[in-house]
Amino acid sequence: MPLDLRPIIDEIASRADDFLAGGTDRAHARAGIAELVNMDYPQLDAADRGHVTAGVMAVLEAEDFFGTEFVGNPFDDDEAEAE
Repeated sequence: MPLDLRPIIDEIASRADDFLAGGTDRAHARAGIAELVNMDYPQLDAADRGHVTAGVMAVLEAEDFFGTEFVGNPFDDDEAEAE
């Protein structure tokens, strides 16, 4: 029977503000999450640790933890839309 990782993912995601200290860099966040998973859940195998890390990142992305990244061309103006 596969292990239900959702409670672990939810628990870590709920503490993200504390252990990531408001950082918005995805690479550092992923590394910090992986380190936390390794320390707090050593019983998980490598595949499960990877799933937890990816799951936490997905939750944080969905919650806009990293802020909104601009999509599109910042130099476009409204004139292009009027055409």
